[in-house]
Amino acid sequence: MSAGGFGGGGGIASERVESFSYTPARRLRPNAKVLPEHARGHNRALVLQTLFASGAMSRADIARATGLTRVSISDLVASLIADNLIVEVGLRETSRPGKPATLIDINRDEFQIVGLDLSDTEVFRGAVLTLDGEVVTMLEVPLDGATGVDAIAKAVALAADLVEEATVEVLGIGVGSPGVVDMTGTVRSAPNLGWTDVDLQGAIEQVAQVPVIVANDANAAVLAEYSFGGADGDLMLVSVGNGVGAGLLVGGHPLFGSRFAAGEIGHVVVGTDGGPLCACGKRGCLEAWLAVPHLRELLAAAEASDLPAAEVERRREEILRAAGERLGVSLAAIVGALNLSEIVVSGPEELLAGVLLDAAIETVRARTMTEFHGGVQIRMSEQGADIVLRGTAVMVLSGLLGVS
Repeated sequence: MSAGGFGGGGGIASERVESFSYTPARRLRPNAKVLPEHARGHNRALVLQTLFASGAMSRADIARATGLTRVSISDLVASLIADNLIVEVGLRETSRPGKPATLIDINRDEFQIVGLDLSDTEVFRGAVLTLDGEVVTMLEVPLDGATGVDAIAKAVALAADLVEEATVEVLGIGVGSPGVVDMTGTVRSAPNLGWTDVDLQGAIEQVAQVPVIVANDANAAVLAEYSFGGADGDLMLVSVGNGVGAGLLVGGHPLFGSRFAAGEIGHVVVGTDGGPLCACGKRGCLEAWLAVPHLRELLAAAEASDLPAAEVERRREEILRAAGERLGVSLAAIVGALNLSEIVVSGPEELLAGVLLDAAIETVRARTMTEFHGGVQIRMSEQGADIVLRGTAVMVLSGLLGVS
């Protein structure tokens, strides 16, 4: 499969990466025309965003939706057709007299995206996805305890294999990695993988020969919720698995922090009453209360006891409620500081939905001002196990085309 990307125009690919870098300086969704000196790249993205969200439209429809002139739309559409990014898809059915309008759409069938989810401690997962985030092909590589350069090699090989699996041209590769990841695609720290200052973006690009964007896995997940889950521009997604992390969007802008560690809430101590010992050496970290292995261990111990069934169930609820309350304590301060409208939790529903999430909601509401924060929604994600992979697709769409 060809991995050149972008209709074979290497210069175009470079221009897109530079123009639409996945950074907090730019809203994920362009929503208005801008000043002439900034117009061309932005307005190309605005046209693509309009088509991405609405599907096939006429040139006149796009002009009305974007506020751009018909002359500008004609020029932008011609450029995007030349780049093979949009295509004419037929004539609009109409009963009106006169020539029907020609409809155009993003060239959804001519490009695919490769996504990697490196967040699991047992396997690296990857997929070929459509531009709409649907999985076409899935591959897994067992880690077998690999760390350091061995783990890097597995990630690079998985990306290369997926590029070969693609049935059309690969637009780009998105990677969701655990740990702290900076804007250059360097993994500053991922202790479970033994990575420190690993240029993962460069390592994969060198082999795959397509543009690569690397981000923290929770930051990828929040993009999937934003683009495919109907969330608005003020959103926090809490990812609960072997660890606990969060991705943040404020006003439609991804929030990374001064040292790229925004959302690293797992190792914040929750409360002043001690708590379970965390892998980091502190007691009472949110991760020590909430991480899936810890919850499963406590629940298994309760179920293996000789207690009556009713007492086992009471103990189960007690464990989940305690974890939910600690989650609520950590979220209350964030809701108060950012006035978020929505928090989404991603992870095993059999553990998180129900008692645990209800306790988190009750705690947030008890610890914030109802007048300003009473309307915050806290819910489970409906994106399922592929949320990080779908988020990596959004990273590519946003970073290379300026849409989400």
